[in-house]
Order: sequence, then structure tokens, then C-alpha cells
Amino acid sequence: MYISEAVAERILELCKERDITVNKLCTISAVTQSTVNDIVNKKAKNIGIVTIKKLCDGLQISVIEFFDCEIFKNLEQEIY
Repeated sequence: MYISEAVAERILELCKERDITVNKLCTISAVTQSTVNDIVNKKAKNIGIVTIKKLCDGLQISVIEFFDCEIFKNLEQEIY
């Protein structure tokens, strides 16, 4: 799995855990709907850390908590 796919899965997982929609996440994190849609639909390949931080702020978690899960433990090497 690549990092962009892992980020998409993690966002969806966190939304499900909190019983919120992606649209609600956009509202509470001040990230545009199109940006989050591109991430969760795996169209975005270079997701900025500022965007991830805003999403974490909306979810009321730290960036460390966001990345501290099994999804990120076995990522594929991404050398292009």
C-alpha cells in the first residue's frame, strides 16, 4: 500500500469511528470538500502535512495519533 492510499483509509476509518461523514470532517477541519474527496477517492498523490494537520485538528487528535496505526506500518517504497 502507498502512503496516499493509507491516508485515505485512515481518514475513512476515523470518520467511521466518530460516526461523522466526510462532509462533516471538511466543515470541522476547514479543508475543502474537493480536497478531502480527492484524498479519500485516492486521486491525490501528494497530500500535504498541513492538510493532514487540519484534518487532525478537526478530529481532535494529534498528527502522531493519526499515523500511529497498523495501516502505516508496512508501506511500499515509493521511489519513482
